[in-house]
Amino acid sequence: MTSAQALTRMIMAGRGKAPVDLVIKNVQMLDVITGDVTLTDIAIVDDRIVGTHAEYEGAVEIDGKGRFAVPGFIDTHLHIESSLVIPFEFDRCVLPHGVTTVFCDPHEIANVLGAEGIKYFLDCAEQTIMDVRVNLSSCVPATAFETSGAALEIEDLEPFRGHPKVIGLAEMMNFPGVLNADPGIIAKLAAFQGHHIDGHAPLLRGIDLNGYLAAAIRTDHEATTAAEAREKLSKGMAILIREGSVSKDLKALAEILDENTSSFVALCTDDRNPLDIAEEGHLDSSIRRLIAMGRPLHHVYRAASHSAARIFGLTDRGLLAPGWRADIALLDSLEDCRVSEVVTGGRLVGPELFAARVPVPPVGLHSVKARHVSADDFIVPARADRNQTPVIGVKPGLILTFRESATLPVDERGTLPDLRADVLKVAVIERHGRNGNIGRGFVKGFGLKRGAIASSVGHDSHNITVIGATDADMALAVNRLIELGGGFAVADEGKITAELALPLAGLMSLEPFEAVTHDLHALREAAYALGCVLPEPFLQVAFLALPVIPHLKMTDRGLFDVDKFDFVD
Repeated sequence: MTSAQALTRMIMAGRGKAPVDLVIKNVQMLDVITGDVTLTDIAIVDDRIVGTHAEYEGAVEIDGKGRFAVPGFIDTHLHIESSLVIPFEFDRCVLPHGVTTVFCDPHEIANVLGAEGIKYFLDCAEQTIMDVRVNLSSCVPATAFETSGAALEIEDLEPFRGHPKVIGLAEMMNFPGVLNADPGIIAKLAAFQGHHIDGHAPLLRGIDLNGYLAAAIRTDHEATTAAEAREKLSKGMAILIREGSVSKDLKALAEILDENTSSFVALCTDDRNPLDIAEEGHLDSSIRRLIAMGRPLHHVYRAASHSAARIFGLTDRGLLAPGWRADIALLDSLEDCRVSEVVTGGRLVGPELFAARVPVPPVGLHSVKARHVSADDFIVPARADRNQTPVIGVKPGLILTFRESATLPVDERGTLPDLRADVLKVAVIERHGRNGNIGRGFVKGFGLKRGAIASSVGHDSHNITVIGATDADMALAVNRLIELGGGFAVADEGKITAELALPLAGLMSLEPFEAVTHDLHALREAAYALGCVLPEPFLQVAFLALPVIPHLKMTDRGLFDVDKFDFVD
């Protein structure tokens, strides 16, 4: 809360009658409302802009000559866990890309650790330099069709609702539960009426969409076509254009961002790992791509800042103007969105800011409780109708999967994969120590010719998911993950050829993001050596077990038909 003394100093400094703390001199400032670009100084006191369109002197001055100033970017929906690093390393990795605010859903860690995981994220959010805001996870477990490590009812969420870092209720994935007025879902929705409620409604259209939105759900990041997005916009839903490491919807949705819609459109990444951030960027990558696709420049920057803040109820940021929070990205080029320096909360981002953070002890270091497996654990019994073996179809850039079928070979060990037809085995192993379930089936689209890939990142319940050409390599990869306490592993003809330990809840590394990036390079190359054809194989594996995204998924309880919301016989 700003004191009367501080407020007085801000007013006097804005009038030029008191010194300012920080001045960005001679910078070309973009107005995301009008599109005007003005050569000006930007004066800052504490965390607030106090002057523009004038000349100022300050205790610290930044030379903005030849550069452009835009409002700091806001990622409107993401899971920090999917960056594979702890919130402090995510902070250090992403803030230099101009992302000064994020709205995160700690859904992944909550599915493993419950309220302890949410508390860990809130404790970290109080220390990060980036402004990390939290939406409380609404669907833990995501469904009753898989084994989760925890369950959160409204009574578990209530203690966090008044936390200063909490925005509202996170993505309401259980849209059948909403439409059928499930009492537990209704209790959560009722408790957050008047707060922000985030949506998650893939392919939901027509009158059922009306029913979903009647619960005062305001946003959706799951639209994958322009037609779907336009219907949702027409019904008052804000659209978050998603471009993550696996889910890549920007190309399909770019056309909806224009002069008429930009106040109701924002950007998000959902799930993005350090390797992609290092190679492509974060929201800065989405911005430059949208501009390159012909979207109106200042409307793109508006969606990335002011619109995002307005949609989520943050009224203090998103503009470069007196009285607004001093979150500023300095760019070498507006068209290319090349970030050279960042100011967040009135502070110039540098190593000393990150070094001053108070550490938060890790949690969930022994969350992988699965028993070791053998090759026999992956035997798939032969079906009566061999010509109709159901197969999960995977396509690059989509977490949507497709229902296919195949005629597969059979021997004394049951149904076998068919590598010539690109059909591999897939299994999900329960890892929370609750029942030891193993679900088994087949998947198409990875391209492996040998070996196996395993992951303890398995949205949303985060059991161990493994795909492979041989049962022996599948068992080897899974057992290595159990020994690591979670992570990724690649097995190739009896040897582990690459791995990454993710001991914090089986989801996040304790190492710097640079080290994680290095290990992800090695993992990707090891997967490619097996013949993998997917650009991001590990997150694609992670989404095979997500039974709230159509159409066919695998859980620890078996093959699941999302359209029927029931298991496949």
